[in-house]
Amino acid sequence: MRSLFFVVLTGLFVSYIPTASTKHTTTDNSKPIPKEIKATKTDTELLYEKMNLASVLKFEAFEQAIQGFYTLQPKKDQILTVIDFTLPSTEKRMVVMDMKDEKVLFHTIVSHGRNSGEKYAKSFSNKHGSLQSSLGFFLTENTYQGGNGYSLVLDGLEKGINDQAKARAVVVHGADYCSQAIINSTGRLGRSYGCPALPRALTKPIINTIKGGSLLYIYADNPQYMATTKVVRPVPARSLLAQHEENPDSLGTLN
Repeated sequence: MRSLFFVVLTGLFVSYIPTASTKHTTTDNSKPIPKEIKATKTDTELLYEKMNLASVLKFEAFEQAIQGFYTLQPKKDQILTVIDFTLPSTEKRMVVMDMKDEKVLFHTIVSHGRNSGEKYAKSFSNKHGSLQSSLGFFLTENTYQGGNGYSLVLDGLEKGINDQAKARAVVVHGADYCSQAIINSTGRLGRSYGCPALPRALTKPIINTIKGGSLLYIYADNPQYMATTKVVRPVPARSLLAQHEENPDSLGTLN
């Protein structure tokens, strides 16, 4: 007797029909996937793969940034910037992407706020004087010459989360403490007063690329942010095939 199971995950339809003689296909270093499972990846997953982001940006950070990108619809919709604060400051945490041409433009180190943590950014605030980084979505605005040189104004778009960024003077700017030399000497980057500070050599080209109305998303896999934000929503379970490729134990053989 044949049994029919329907599974709906992330808006896709997956059908599984056991047969008397089930054959399995395999992928490298993975458990067998039933041949009968027909799974298609989401548009976001396909775009992530097409842009070759696996070695550049965590999928979860990209997925949340894409939610905001389509929800907030920035004026300058060709450019999307993501900062992943789950990574240590010794790693490249900022990614600037061209969404029209589907390619990465910049991938670089970036500093976090002094009171957010040492090597890792773990604490975040929207309060004046906190010297902490803020999470969430920002809109880039105008540039100016300030105490830190060429700088870019950021407008925090999420009330109670980062909407004090402009008043706190949280801006994109260059800093001598954001360099590989500092990492080599101290084991981490220097820290800002809450600004995403960049290496001096990349400050002008990055600011000129993202200025004037593009979206910047600062991600940290933070439960408090997820409980407060009105932009990002929990995403349903990803496709079986995509989950299996990342974690072979997540699927099994569905006997």
